[in-house]
Amino acid sequence: MKRALLALILLAGCGAQVPSLTEGYRDQSALIGSTSRYDAARFKGAWVMRGSFDADAPATVAFVDSTGGPAFQFCDGAGICDGVWRATSTGQGRYALTRPDGGTREFWVLWVDEGFRTAVIGNPAGDFGWILDRKPTGGADRITAAQEILDFNGYDISQLRMRK
Repeated sequence: MKRALLALILLAGCGAQVPSLTEGYRDQSALIGSTSRYDAARFKGAWVMRGSFDADAPATVAFVDSTGGPAFQFCDGAGICDGVWRATSTGQGRYALTRPDGGTREFWVLWVDEGFRTAVIGNPAGDFGWILDRKPTGGADRITAAQEILDFNGYDISQLRMRK
């Protein structure tokens, strides 16, 4: 009897859904949402990349005012930036970014701590996911919380690369 029950349990486990990571780093069937805590004025300024899924993620991200309105600037470790990406708000903590070459990307602030020191960025497509912080070190509790937020939003955090 116990063996039969164990066999049924094992067979039931075989029917578990496998995350659909066809493209990107997140399960497309998982719910995702931007934070209601987002405040553009408090989000402005420089952020340091603390964790990302893609190896070529920028070293720093800055939310700035530009002549065309709000924009983001992404820079590598040497301080070389790839131009200004114009940002059009599409909702609370959500932006449509337009690259200098005309391409677009969705940019959602999934979470930010109360002090606006640590943030999680991603999008429904899951083609990127970032943990940003105002400082390059410290805030271990916030970084852990950021990892949990990525996991909650369907990201495969086993692929997350933390920067030292």
